[in-house]
Amino acid sequence: MLRTLLIYGLLAGLCGGLLGAGFAKVVGEPPLDAAIAWEATQPAGGGEHPETVSRAVQSTIGLATGAAVYGVALGGLFALVFAGAYGRISKAGPAPVALGLAAAAFVVIYLVPFVKYPPNPPGIGDPATIGDRTALYFGMVAISVLAAIAAVRVRFGLVARLGGDVSTLCAVGTFVGVVVVAALVMPGVSEVPATFPAQTLWSFRLASIGVALVMWTTIGLVFAAAATRAIERPHRARVAARAV
Repeated sequence: MLRTLLIYGLLAGLCGGLLGAGFAKVVGEPPLDAAIAWEATQPAGGGEHPETVSRAVQSTIGLATGAAVYGVALGGLFALVFAGAYGRISKAGPAPVALGLAAAAFVVIYLVPFVKYPPNPPGIGDPATIGDRTALYFGMVAISVLAAIAAVRVRFGLVARLGGDVSTLCAVGTFVGVVVVAALVMPGVSEVPATFPAQTLWSFRLASIGVALVMWTTIGLVFAAAATRAIERPHRARVAARAV
């Protein structure tokens, strides 16, 4: 069963990656092109940096390939988490669990780090600080994931004494408390030039959220349908066999 779920996860991730790439192409490319055009007008603009890969390749084959690989990786990890969580964190069927995990993954892996360290278009920020900024971002991702694990453990520890609803609220409170404290303690990053168009920045960040939302929604829906088929069909077959 694990092998089957893993295959379904990889396929769901591939679908999510390709749809996310399509969304990025339609919605994300215009603000990205506007940011590149703005950078080229600056005294040390992007026109001075040679392109190792052309924009035409970046925005087509490169975008689709990168998104597909990323989506497949996410889908595989999602399937493994689902396999470990199904039947343990909820009595619900495979579809509600898969959709709930996808929603949680979007919040934990993307939305929480986004709030603290929102993405900027290429060319924005000091190249000398890119290593530090990357480390801070992935540090926030790690804290968010660890906070989610701690929240699940809190719920497990309290559910027998307080019931499902109260223990769930305590778990959510634990997660929110940890990530809020972390966001307040971790250093901020503000390297967007004052002259950079606010509308372009806003559109780019909205498109970034949209790509992640499309990917995780697709992964959740595709995997939910596939997992339901994989898990419930053998069960129905066993019930039918007993009835005979």
